[in-house]
Amino acid sequence: MTSATTAADRLSGVELISRDALFGNPVRSGGKLSPDGKWLGWMAPHEGVMNVWLAPYDDPENARLMTKAKDRPIPQYFFAPDSSALFYVQDKAGDENYLLYKVDIASGEETCVTPFENTRVQIVGGSETIKDKFLIGLNNRDPRFHDVHLLNLTTGELELVFENNEWAGFTADDSLTLRWAERQNEAGGVDLHRITDGVISDEPDEVIPMDDTLTSGLGGYTTDGKTLYWLDSRGRNTGALYAEDTETGERTLVAEDDRADIGGTLSHPITGVVQAYSVTYLRTEWHCFDEGIKASLDWLREQLDGDFGVQSRTDDDTRWLVWNDPLTAPIRSFIYDREADTLSLFYVTKPELEGKPLQPMHPREIPARDGLTLPSYLTLPANCDDDGDGIPDTPVPMVLVVHGGPWARDGYGYNRTHQWLANRGYAVLSVNFRGSTGFGKDFVNAANLQWSGTMHDDLIDAVNWAADAGIADKDKVAIMGGSYGGYATLVGLTYTPETFACGVDIVGPSNLETLLETIPPYWEPMVKQFHERMGNPTTPEGKQLLIDCSPLHKADKIVRPLLIGQGANDPRVKQSESDQIVSAMESHGIPVTYVLFPDEGHGFHRPENNIAFNAITEGFLARCLGGRAEPVGDVLDKSTAQIPTGQEFVKGL
Repeated sequence: MTSATTAADRLSGVELISRDALFGNPVRSGGKLSPDGKWLGWMAPHEGVMNVWLAPYDDPENARLMTKAKDRPIPQYFFAPDSSALFYVQDKAGDENYLLYKVDIASGEETCVTPFENTRVQIVGGSETIKDKFLIGLNNRDPRFHDVHLLNLTTGELELVFENNEWAGFTADDSLTLRWAERQNEAGGVDLHRITDGVISDEPDEVIPMDDTLTSGLGGYTTDGKTLYWLDSRGRNTGALYAEDTETGERTLVAEDDRADIGGTLSHPITGVVQAYSVTYLRTEWHCFDEGIKASLDWLREQLDGDFGVQSRTDDDTRWLVWNDPLTAPIRSFIYDREADTLSLFYVTKPELEGKPLQPMHPREIPARDGLTLPSYLTLPANCDDDGDGIPDTPVPMVLVVHGGPWARDGYGYNRTHQWLANRGYAVLSVNFRGSTGFGKDFVNAANLQWSGTMHDDLIDAVNWAADAGIADKDKVAIMGGSYGGYATLVGLTYTPETFACGVDIVGPSNLETLLETIPPYWEPMVKQFHERMGNPTTPEGKQLLIDCSPLHKADKIVRPLLIGQGANDPRVKQSESDQIVSAMESHGIPVTYVLFPDEGHGFHRPENNIAFNAITEGFLARCLGGRAEPVGDVLDKSTAQIPTGQEFVKGL
């Protein structure tokens, strides 16, 4: 009896969780308190599209629809500092040219405050003391650089503060005064120049070497401007938190951890003084300086199962919104009254997942062949691990899910991809391979110029670890991921063609040369970072390295089934990246399944499209690995999915 059959037998009594329940719109998400505490905001569907809703704090059932997005979910919203309006950003069909919109709370009137074409807005600075203005960056004059404007939140008037022709970014203080400008230097590091009375210093006042750029940077000012926080790994490995006295320049070490970078902070809503910080190695740990914050977090820890955190606070800090991840149940949000010590449920994001057979996630440390430790996360199918030790009783098929970035990381907690694939009968492994962020600069820099090299070795080592530990059936391991994870999938099927049973590439680059030639124009000020970490196409050796690391040139080596998903409007990984490897495979007579979404960009954000691609994916995996799949049904009809080639290779299509 094969391991796939055994897995299917053990899941025979386990409910098949629907794709709609896992990947459809949440009932509510993204809850926020207005700064004055009078309003509750959240995201919820309207006519199937995620929009912003609002209700009085003391009458949460009296909800109002504040936005009317029709096609794409609104990705982000926030309250004006004076609580008089909501702001949100939105792009068009995934092009990532985000414009800024304002909705007046009293009247409901909506206006686009950045009505420009082919423009991407940045928030440069906000203020606790100037509540009717903030600083934004706009690249409508030159797509490479963001000019800084002062936006009047009442009138919508834009006042040019700084015309930018060379700088990658700016930092302002609470008075909305620009204090720092940054740009990349010839070595790929970052030069930081002070701004005094609107004049930028000729020479850099601080230099962050290239090796420290992903673990160091400005952390912002306190409201009174007397303290500047830094996250800094210079002279050390992990990024530590420092506080600089802006009058004397003296720096004090505030927090550090040898295992991981300082990951996040809680700062007083009014003063901006850091009250607590987090460190995330395998799991997140919070440490408090402020006794009141400590008492509140300790009290919440007694009330809540699983992990939790603060998602929103009022200016007077008497009310918090708290997210709670029970780990094997849907994420929920609570209203916490700190004065009364009361906790009331605000919403459950996906109540349809209550009582479903969700599985625990197991943190793991996996050794790489050169001794590096890879923090990783494993989820197993139901009914395969009778003693609960995180190792199935017999090996099962496995999907290696590779994160994007690559300068990002996987974390612990509810993960809908893990739950989906485990429910279909697979072990699911996510690995923080070298280059992942959060574990210090040595871990990040171990990946420099190692695309398809030691970065890929880490993934192979993780697969071998899982097979040696009795977790994975080595002949039934798939590789899957988006963006860099899609690239890793293509590398897996070209550089190690016999290792994986199949691959799922989602918006992954196939040719690093063309990837760098087509980056968005607003990435150009930081392009040397890519050259130093990936390969420099302006030098012969760098160009050759990019060629050697590009799966396109090894497409003829592919012998295992491949599924590719792509958004036609992707500004980061152009459609041509998928088109060219599909063409190369077809020229060699190698079958491939290609799914294209004409109204998506870098990833599939419309639930109808995401569900459709996942339906195709689980049918594809079922054919390759033997797991189970929900019938495709009519999900493709509800989406914009086009399948130019390879429909016959997916079970159920």
